[in-house]
Amino acid sequence: MDALHAKYPFFEGARDAVAGASTSLPALVDDDAPAVERARERVERALLAGTVEPEAGAFGRDAVDHDARTELLSYPIARILVSLLDAAPAIDKYAAAEAATARTRIEADLASDDGLASTATPTVDLQTVLAEFDLETAVTAEPARRGREPTDYWVDVGAYLRLVDPSWGDAWRLVNRPLADGAVRVDREGLLRALETAIEQRVRDGLPFELSDDDVIRSELAARVDELRRLLRERSYAGPVDVVVPALFPPCMQNLIEKAERDVELSATESFALMAFLVGIGMSPDEVVAFCAETSLDAEGIRYQTAYLADDRGTQYPPPTCETLAKLGICHNEDDHMRVAPDPLGYYEAAVEAADDDLTDWRDAAGVTESAEDAVPDGGHVE
Repeated sequence: MDALHAKYPFFEGARDAVAGASTSLPALVDDDAPAVERARERVERALLAGTVEPEAGAFGRDAVDHDARTELLSYPIARILVSLLDAAPAIDKYAAAEAATARTRIEADLASDDGLASTATPTVDLQTVLAEFDLETAVTAEPARRGREPTDYWVDVGAYLRLVDPSWGDAWRLVNRPLADGAVRVDREGLLRALETAIEQRVRDGLPFELSDDDVIRSELAARVDELRRLLRERSYAGPVDVVVPALFPPCMQNLIEKAERDVELSATESFALMAFLVGIGMSPDEVVAFCAETSLDAEGIRYQTAYLADDRGTQYPPPTCETLAKLGICHNEDDHMRVAPDPLGYYEAAVEAADDDLTDWRDAAGVTESAEDAVPDGGHVE
């Protein structure tokens, strides 16, 4: 099977490859093929870490990844698993994680195409991705200087309205965008964000599957569905501490904040972990924007990610565990803090409980209000 299909399993070509596979999905499930366990991991990672990358590391470097067949076939099985979870928020988060992972891979491919990176795995160019979603005529690159890649694009209004979410902020409202000849101007980052929406819509399409109670796949996957439900129950946070004391944050979160304050751009995984922690302790999107006012984190990006993490449909998943963050190079178990708690929220909750009752909430000290315009204090966050 094509490695590119394994990398982008929602492409039409990948669907055709699955349909033409020499074995059926029921047979794979019945044989407990490697794709079944990879599918379970895919869903777990999507729901608990906001990515479908294997926990061991980046695509193309791990044992599970070099097997294109396993990786590709895990995708339709993962869709069945998330359907069997029977929870709309789980479907939303799964689709968002697949899309976010794909966007990261597309960005890496485009960087390689621009000559900024090298890769041994097959890559896609922008025109291929646009064509995949029937956007090749809806998106036009603005001419760039000779030898330079385009940095701005014009997107037909219809496609723009279909792919841009109003929750992204006022800057994305049509009235606030450059408009000419029925097209809206966006930069490359904006175009990639719109493509991420297109991917998310495709992944979500058709979910959940309807499987009867006597369906063989349902019964064969029952143990893995139960395991996913158990993990969600164990990892679901009972409720926010609802006090913000940066000095008591776990070392890994303090390190990420300090890194961003040095104007160093956080990776997608680092940003997700930090945003999930801040939302998990009870901070609103406005408060997170204010807290990160003087860092490398973009306000619109914060709103987008915190809206995803802090939805109001009854599902809130905490940031990755310390073990996962350690594997990602984010957590270094400073002061042996994993003995205190296995995850950042548990650590913070224990730290708050052990502290004096007279704690000063950062929101009170900074004068943060619920309004985004009034929320950003001078000088960013304070200790």
